[in-house]
Amino acid sequence: MKRGDYTDIGGTGASFLTTQWSFMEKVGSSQDIDNKALVGLLLERYWKPVYCYLRRQGYDNEDAKDLTQGFFHEIVLGHHLFETADKSKGRFRSYLLVSLDRYLIKVRQKQQARKRIPQEKLVPLNVINDTDIPSVVSELNPAESFNYTWVSTLLEEVLEQIENQCHRDGLSTYWYLFRDRILEPILTTQSPPSLDELCRKYQVENAAKASNMVITVKRRFGAALQKHLRDLVTSDEQVREELEEIKKFFPSIAQDGQ
Repeated sequence: MKRGDYTDIGGTGASFLTTQWSFMEKVGSSQDIDNKALVGLLLERYWKPVYCYLRRQGYDNEDAKDLTQGFFHEIVLGHHLFETADKSKGRFRSYLLVSLDRYLIKVRQKQQARKRIPQEKLVPLNVINDTDIPSVVSELNPAESFNYTWVSTLLEEVLEQIENQCHRDGLSTYWYLFRDRILEPILTTQSPPSLDELCRKYQVENAAKASNMVITVKRRFGAALQKHLRDLVTSDEQVREELEEIKKFFPSIAQDGQ
């Protein structure tokens, strides 16, 4: 997994989607021009996991793109999936995946996958190539690839938020230490540099101070991640379940800041 894998095949890139269920409630109640923007943000969050799920189901690049477009056009928007999702049932992505499986059954029965594509594409899949898929996805089953892609997109958004906050708050060196000591070793599967090495690189007084700086960013990250997860589900138990899902793929980054 490389840093670029987060955005090479899509994702929000520049925006942090702070709440999922509240956005869906706005989509269901609003008819103004902002409604399209809200739907767009939700599409950006979920199209990449759907696409990777389809690839792991055995569809080639073009068929997976067509089916992704068709699913979002006919089911997600056509059946108002965002508005009709039941918040009390917990994770929206589980509901989305069940709907996707039902859609695939319907498509196979009618053998009309390519006829379902709207002229105006919903999501930018025209740039997708086989080489754009993170290599780890090819080792996962379809459901795992869906969850892995969703988790990686979520983590990218949270990390981007924390990075921006650190720069805003005058804590750029804190971020660089966290990035070099924690983030990059996870993404590159390499050993982390020593604190002494990082102290020399960033002119930090000593290793103890550098360690505290890293912990500060880890705590910010942990708090932001948990806040985001609470917006996605309906109970603390489901937050814990989501954290376990993240630890399954990214065990180190999901640890708390202790």
